[in-house]
Amino acid sequence: MSRYFLLLLLCVPLTGCYYMQAASGQWEVMRKREPIVEVIEDPDTSPDLVARLRLLNEARDFSVEVLGLPDNKSYRTYADLERDYVVWNVFAAPEFSLTPKQWCFPVAGCVSYRGYFSKDDATGESKRLSDDGFDVAVGGVAAYSTLGNFNDPILNTMMRWDDTDLVAVLFHELAHQVVYVKDDSAFNESFATAVEEIGVKRWLESRGEEKRMANYIAGRELQQSLLQLVAVARADLDTVYASDVEVLQKRKLKRERLKTLSEEVAAELQQSGRDGSGWLSGELNNARLISMTLYEGRLPSFRALYLKCEKNLQCFYTEANKLAEMDFDRREAALSASDLRHPDIRTQDRIR
Repeated sequence: MSRYFLLLLLCVPLTGCYYMQAASGQWEVMRKREPIVEVIEDPDTSPDLVARLRLLNEARDFSVEVLGLPDNKSYRTYADLERDYVVWNVFAAPEFSLTPKQWCFPVAGCVSYRGYFSKDDATGESKRLSDDGFDVAVGGVAAYSTLGNFNDPILNTMMRWDDTDLVAVLFHELAHQVVYVKDDSAFNESFATAVEEIGVKRWLESRGEEKRMANYIAGRELQQSLLQLVAVARADLDTVYASDVEVLQKRKLKRERLKTLSEEVAAELQQSGRDGSGWLSGELNNARLISMTLYEGRLPSFRALYLKCEKNLQCFYTEANKLAEMDFDRREAALSASDLRHPDIRTQDRIR
């Protein structure tokens, strides 16, 4: 409560203060929380929601007892925000660069996106950035972490996912409370994705759900195949952007490479037979490529680190925290070295 009012006081003198909407939005989320046990016991709660909240309660206990994730009040409550997403993130990058625009905040440090609790506000910010010449992408977000600063609830926006993905996001968001580095979004998200993979594997194995596990692994392998296509396109675009060709030619080459990437992704999705609407929606541009790779850019390194720890999670967390304490250049060098130790590990092996 006090942190919320402090933010409001800091924002009062400023016109259109970004922190005002952030504080108001966070307060709305906190205000709508209800203990999950009470929601389950409420006769007006739908049977489907009751079943899913019970599943999440089990997964939350599992996260503490098996995965060693924080035992606190996060994700022990439920909040219905009566909208499709909790926030909308805005990504931006220069027209001829894949280096994201950074936004800096008191707690989270500098990150590669800016979140708004209102879609209209996010759209307005994206228009301003576009008018300034940036490539821009806006995406709805169904869950986020306050890094343990507040007791984050389960949100109605998360219920769009199937059971496996729902549990995966729970593990992912809790992982941010274990290791978090200011000013390094790629490190933070890749670490949390690694914990998510490990957690889901152990969770499904503990429940004897082999079919769900096979489906999860297939989905992760498809994700990696698509990200490899994106990585090749990024390398090609970096070459174009660094070249001395004149601007109109550079724009033409950029447009052609992005069109080719879109076609390659569509072909991969068609071959897999899986829904890939999220990959193909919206304009492909530098900002979209950044948003696609943010969560998994360093994932192979963390998978290798997990194997180096002989699949001991406490060792894994300890080693990740050691990396977090390094400066950026040393951390990048260490991650690159760990990535090279296990170049041929299959996805199935990486997450066992």
